[in-house]
Amino acid sequence: MILDEEKRKNEKAIIKKYQQYLKLEKSLSKNTLEAYNTDLEKLMSFLSSERIGILQTTTNDLEQFIAGLHDIGIHARSQARIISGIKSFFRFLILEDYIDIDPSELIEGPQIGLKLPEVLSIEEIDAIIASIDLSKNEGQRNRAILETLYSCGLRVSELTSLKISNIYLEDEFIKVEGKGSKQRLVPISQKAIKEIKLYFLDRNKQNIKKGYEDFVFLSRRGTGLSRIMIFHIIKELAQIAGITKIISPHTFRHSFATHLLEGGANLRAIQSMLGHESIATTEIYTHIDREMLRSEIIEHHPRNIKYRKEKQQHPKL
Repeated sequence: MILDEEKRKNEKAIIKKYQQYLKLEKSLSKNTLEAYNTDLEKLMSFLSSERIGILQTTTNDLEQFIAGLHDIGIHARSQARIISGIKSFFRFLILEDYIDIDPSELIEGPQIGLKLPEVLSIEEIDAIIASIDLSKNEGQRNRAILETLYSCGLRVSELTSLKISNIYLEDEFIKVEGKGSKQRLVPISQKAIKEIKLYFLDRNKQNIKKGYEDFVFLSRRGTGLSRIMIFHIIKELAQIAGITKIISPHTFRHSFATHLLEGGANLRAIQSMLGHESIATTEIYTHIDREMLRSEIIEHHPRNIKYRKEKQQHPKL
């Protein structure tokens, strides 16, 4: 019993050290840190139930854990994220000389098919923005939020943390703090600037809580907006506009990138504006572009038009 207690104490110390490593050395965002910790807790719960110590974990143990994730219906994409977190943890154990062999090295994630993100047309975006009731107190704020999301291709966390001191309206740029506290400059459209300036007229009348003076977008209580609040705002406006697609704040980011690519923007420029570390992440939008090109060819190529006409005249062909 004393040995078990000592082992648990040592394991807690290892996990705490790993969490400090992620925070200080890997410079991960708060949301990514929370995801890593949650996934590690799942593994720890499994190991505890099987009475397996962290440092005694084998590849077979991890395979059983992952099989359990599949059995309880966890989606392949979520499984892949959990496996990525586990691999990070065991790489840390190797790095710190806690273990000599990495049991996660041969573990492979599930096959995930390419899932193209939902994209709104320019007309659908206009319809959502037009559905905002400007007579409501938060109306102008919501219009400024959507114009900024679409104009700059921001992640929702980047929008909620956007500071007044990082907006350069005269130069038509904003400074964005992205993943891992990495900063980038992003152009902002004149339309978004106009909506932000109109929103500031309302914002200046608010009773702003201490600590939120520099935040651009505020709740009615004078505090910051949460990601969930932005999600609800967009969901409600999409319903009013009659948009049946399943969308989120991220849909505006996808639409931003897709529309830029369709307009002839350079993929590297889009990568820079989105804050993607790898061009491979941005390349998903070339797949969207290819799908659009394919449908255009199928729809308008003279051979396809001729075939459709023949099919109508002779259905058995």
